[in-house]
Amino acid sequence: MSVGHHRPLHRYRRHPHTAASIGRTPTVRDLPEPPDATKARELLAGLVVAGENDAPGYSRSKFPHWITQYGACDTREAVLQRDGRDVVQDVQCRAVSGTWYSEYDGKTVASASGIDIDHIVPLKEAWCSGASEWSTGERRAFANDLTHSQLIAVSAGSNRAKGDKDPGNWRPPLQSYHCTHSRAWISVKSDYALTANQSEVDALSRMLDTCFA
Repeated sequence: MSVGHHRPLHRYRRHPHTAASIGRTPTVRDLPEPPDATKARELLAGLVVAGENDAPGYSRSKFPHWITQYGACDTREAVLQRDGRDVVQDVQCRAVSGTWYSEYDGKTVASASGIDIDHIVPLKEAWCSGASEWSTGERRAFANDLTHSQLIAVSAGSNRAKGDKDPGNWRPPLQSYHCTHSRAWISVKSDYALTANQSEVDALSRMLDTCFA
């Protein structure tokens, strides 16, 4: 696999349901499951290891989000509904009630305003790892991808602490989530043929070790 070339992106699947009215919560599919630890370790070994650029030209606007996924629901609202418990949406698909368990820090959040939708592999990280060469359409698909383990509802505080950091510089405070987080990160990087730096690879390898503890 050569740096700067990437496989065709997988298109997200459109949701089969319409937006919910108050008092009714539609059924959505579960968070996509990342590969198991053994497969993830194989994928990790296959990543191209390269230094990252300093993100010249990067801006979040180059990854258009959030886009309409189904009915009145954009990507954020779709993930809020998918990851929450007893979520009720209004006719504009806004989550008006529900609770969300934040896998990063173990907090339960009772208001959608306290939840961020995190890109497991941050947009800036993707840009520095190869996405700068993608088309706007490819970056849009990446930023709104519901078919990979790339988007997750977490507490706003944990998401903002993470920022654009890779696992070499940030890991979920809840250590019991290190296994899943590393598997998801590796899966996204592999499927999108993004590069990884050495400290990132080393940290991911250690995180995968927790899967077997």
